[in-house]
Amino acid sequence: MIAVSATARISRARVVAWALWDWATQPFSTVITTFVFSIYLTSSLFLEPADAALAAGTPEYDAAYGSLSSGLGLAVAVAGVVIAIVAPLLGRRSDAIGRRKGMLAANTAVIAVVTALMFFVEPDPRFFVFGAVLIALGTVFNDLSYVPYNALLVEVSTKENRARVGALGWGIGYLGGIVAMLIVYVGFIAGEPFWFGTSETGSTNIRAIAVVCAVWIVVFSVPLFLIVPEPATSRARAEPAGIVASYRHVFATVRRIFTQDRSAFWFLISSAVYRDGLAAVFLFGGVIAAVTFGFSFTEVLIFGILGSVLAGVSTIAGGWIEQRIGSRAVISFSLLAIVAFLLGMFFGRDAGPIAFWICGLGVGFFSGPAQSASRTLMLDFAPRGAEGEFSGLYATTGRAASFITPVLWSVSIALGGAQYWGGLAILSVVAVGFLLFLLVKQPVKAELDDQVLAA
Repeated sequence: MIAVSATARISRARVVAWALWDWATQPFSTVITTFVFSIYLTSSLFLEPADAALAAGTPEYDAAYGSLSSGLGLAVAVAGVVIAIVAPLLGRRSDAIGRRKGMLAANTAVIAVVTALMFFVEPDPRFFVFGAVLIALGTVFNDLSYVPYNALLVEVSTKENRARVGALGWGIGYLGGIVAMLIVYVGFIAGEPFWFGTSETGSTNIRAIAVVCAVWIVVFSVPLFLIVPEPATSRARAEPAGIVASYRHVFATVRRIFTQDRSAFWFLISSAVYRDGLAAVFLFGGVIAAVTFGFSFTEVLIFGILGSVLAGVSTIAGGWIEQRIGSRAVISFSLLAIVAFLLGMFFGRDAGPIAFWICGLGVGFFSGPAQSASRTLMLDFAPRGAEGEFSGLYATTGRAASFITPVLWSVSIALGGAQYWGGLAILSVVAVGFLLFLLVKQPVKAELDDQVLAA
């Protein structure tokens, strides 16, 4: 075991159970919103008959096709506003009443239900809005679930190993996405006969994937709720505040951070910007591959599997590097690399699929370490016992900016007349976030928690 003190222990079972939740919910991000359902929803199946009859490659056809991506972007932008409104309430109450697991369980259940409902999105333009709303709802509850989940990281790690444990969870999440994609590819995409008697008629094979992912979410999230304890330091710290009082408290906290810890303030601002850009990479990555670079549905899935493998390995390895050089250094280098690859993707679009293979995999390789290290740095800034509140503030500031990339994505496509202009919007947001992050300094480590990681 790695001894820190003899006053408490953290078992490896807790670490694994906590990390499995990321494994459980990753298919919503990977299979549903990035590589399967978003591609299905923005395919020609949802074009109006008159638009579908246009010649491919004409400005009119490109504009009609782009309108689907634009509509999905607007739905996600609305979801971001909802998250920004709700997150501070969720974070503060999770600390105040000490029910982080209860809040996490409720959010996880909604994610599973919304995912299952995607089965009813039939391949018809009339169902496009229904599908976009489901993605938006799933995005809301998926993001909100990370408020209590991130706060629980302090219950399964010490300051000494938090970067490695956090990266392990994020990396296992990527691996969960890989396994889920392999299963759905073999069972519902590779070729008939498809599982459970589904077929390409009515796209029941694609729609059944949503049901499989919903079951996956439920099954693999259970260990966390059985094994990981509620944090004792968060129980009954204060009475839950009302909505107005909670927002007053959030604004007061932001003012206090601005005056007393300017580096933490700039971290919240910069991370809000670049995390929005990275979220757009995963939301629209598969769509860009299919529409701008001409990937087939199967090629998009193969890319997703390979990209998830690289991202999982880089994230886990990045945790060890982060433990040695600090979260700030990992984030800075990763963001710089992502900007470079996004530039290559935009200007290399005429080179064909090879440009996306190289640049897309490069973006994925560095996105995992950047996101995992950001979570660790957030908890380094958070006071002990207020991790939920700070995690809620982290989510709120992030989602206060979450409309930026989806709106710029939609506006860029509308003005440019083709989907690839949306990639320039993503690039711009990540670049601005990187520049703002240069104002952030690595916080000084506090004393190690009185905990032990048991072998």
